[in-house]
Amino acid sequence: MYKNIKVIAFDADDTLWVNEPYFREVEHNFAKLLSAYETENTINQELFKKEMDNLELYGYGVKGFVLSMVESAIELSNNKITALEIEKILDFGKSMITKKIELLDGVEEVLTALSPKYKLILATKGDLLDQERKLQKSGLMNHFDHIEVLSDKKVQNYKRLIEFLDVKPSEFLMIGNSLKSDVLPLINLGSEAIHVPYHTTWVHEEVDSHDEHEGYKTVKTLTEILAFL
Repeated sequence: MYKNIKVIAFDADDTLWVNEPYFREVEHNFAKLLSAYETENTINQELFKKEMDNLELYGYGVKGFVLSMVESAIELSNNKITALEIEKILDFGKSMITKKIELLDGVEEVLTALSPKYKLILATKGDLLDQERKLQKSGLMNHFDHIEVLSDKKVQNYKRLIEFLDVKPSEFLMIGNSLKSDVLPLINLGSEAIHVPYHTTWVHEEVDSHDEHEGYKTVKTLTEILAFL
């Protein structure tokens, strides 16, 4: 089913390297910081609502996450949050940005094996500077022919990317951990997609079971794709 593929695109966060666990860790620390004002469950719920409200303004990534934490802290504390506590929230964000990149198993093996056969690109969403920084720190830059940091991963975003690459949708394969962002939009576009689930998924990236359908392959580990590519 992949005989026509010319371009393979890889998602970055939680497909090539660890990302989501760092957000969950900071969420927990944020809730501890605000424990005098609300319960952890309420804090997490309100933070998620704030992130969703702010997506159109800030987009995806650490910076938008930090700004949403600051806003949530002000509201949850009824304006009682201190400058010192705000500083701690900013430090949470800085610690995420400066994290050492932890590659997932098999990433270098897969990219090394596929790069002579296909045009490889990185297609990720998030903050441009942060994603460029992570890619540079990962040591994987030389494997990719093109880097694309998308504001979102919907059908129209992929359509523009495929047109830019000057290939047909049927010649494009996307590999990633999110059904919502890395798989279903490509299937709807007439491209190929491979789902590589990660053990932690952001609530915003989850899909109902009825949204899942045939037309894509799911593998347990990234190295499994070498058996058919």
